[in-house]
Amino acid sequence: MALRRKQQLVNTVRRLITKTEPKSPVSEQYRTLRTNISFSSVDKEIKTLMITSTGPSEGKSTTSANLAIVFAQQGKKVLLVDADMRKPTIHYTFSLNNILGLTSVLSKQTTLEAATQKSDVENLDLLSCGPIPPNPAELLGSNSMSEFLAAATSQYDLVLFDTPPVLAVTDGQILANKCDGTVLVVSSGTTEIDKAEKAKELLESAQAKLLGVVLNRREMKNSNYYYYYGTQ
Repeated sequence: MALRRKQQLVNTVRRLITKTEPKSPVSEQYRTLRTNISFSSVDKEIKTLMITSTGPSEGKSTTSANLAIVFAQQGKKVLLVDADMRKPTIHYTFSLNNILGLTSVLSKQTTLEAATQKSDVENLDLLSCGPIPPNPAELLGSNSMSEFLAAATSQYDLVLFDTPPVLAVTDGQILANKCDGTVLVVSSGTTEIDKAEKAKELLESAQAKLLGVVLNRREMKNSNYYYYYGTQ
C-alpha cells in the first residue's frame, strides 16, 4: 500500500513538471504553447479554453494541468476545471478532495466560490469534477453551464477545461461549442492518423474554434519527450 502511494506521488510530480522543473526543456515547450495560444486569436481574447484528445491516455490531463500552471505563472488568474465527468483526474493530480466540484455547481447544490479550491501555485484555482453524474452530456449542454461560464469568466482571466476524449463521448463536442478555443492532444506513435482526422472533423462539425494540435510524447535525442504545437 505504501509502495502504491509512493508511485502515485511520483506520477503526480512528473505530471506537474512546469511546477517542479520550471527551467526544463519540457516546461519551455509548455510556455511556447502558451504563447501560441495567446496569439492565435487576434480579434477576441481567449477567456475559455478546452483541452481534449482523440482517445484515452494521450496526455490531455497532463497538458491541461501544466498549461494552467504556465498561464498562472505569467500572472493570469486561472481556473482549471475538471470537465471529464466520467474519469476525472484533477483531484488526484493536485491532491484535492472531490466532495464538491463542477457537478455540484451545475446541479445548484453549491456555488462556484464554495466549490473552488486553491492550489499551491500562485494565481491558479481548481475546480474538481465533484460526484460523478448519470448525465454528463446534459449537464454540459444545460443553461446552468452557460451561467457557470458567465460567472467564471467574470472572476478569472482564463478558464481552462479538461474534457473527455472526443471519440469516446459527445461531452467534448458540446463544451467546445461554448468555449473560445479548443486544443487537441495527440500522442506520437500511438494516435492513429485517421482517428485524429475524425476527432478534428467532429470538433469542426460542433463549430469548435480549433486552435491547433499538441503532439505529445515525441522522443528526442537529448530529452525524454516534448510537446509540439501546430495549427490546423
